[in-house]
Amino acid sequence: MKLLIATTNPGKLIEIRRFLGDLPVELIGLKDVGIIDIVEETGKTFEENAILKAKYYCHKSGLPTLADDGGAEIDVLGGEPGVKTRRWIHKNRDSTDEELIVYTLKRLEGVPSKKRGMQMRVVLAFASPDGRIHTATEKIRGVVALKPSNDRLEGFPFRSIMYLPEVGKFYNHDVLTPEENERLNHRIRALEQLKPIIRQSLT
Repeated sequence: MKLLIATTNPGKLIEIRRFLGDLPVELIGLKDVGIIDIVEETGKTFEENAILKAKYYCHKSGLPTLADDGGAEIDVLGGEPGVKTRRWIHKNRDSTDEELIVYTLKRLEGVPSKKRGMQMRVVLAFASPDGRIHTATEKIRGVVALKPSNDRLEGFPFRSIMYLPEVGKFYNHDVLTPEENERLNHRIRALEQLKPIIRQSLT
């Protein structure tokens, strides 16, 4: 049995494969099934976009499909960038990791540490070929650091500037211990909610 991980972000694909590696299924990406379509994310919420992508790629591939949508929400900016995280700077194209890092820190110049709160939120959607949809959502809070981490994670620009005071580390799964990852990683916690449903559907 195969499960399609519907993301064009190589970092997300690696992370999800790692977290779902104990499932008795073959975890494949869009390139593995020759899909190059980019779904227009017209939803007004993370959940709407996650469901939209899961349903589209499930129909396109005929396979059970897992998709997600999420982003950063910065308190002092009223929750920006939010749903349009990648299109926050440029309305006609996705921003690069570095553009988002530089732009965010520029927007927060002069903002004191106690007002630099932010959160990362994710919604996962699992679509079955029979039309069933299941979702899970999680978030993690931290603060926007004054300077970015020297250890960048490709595809995760906000993790390079999101500092977790409770562990004294940036939100980087390569830096966090296995225990810290399991306890803190918002995508892991969302996947854990869906894992029993995925397991039951695929086995």
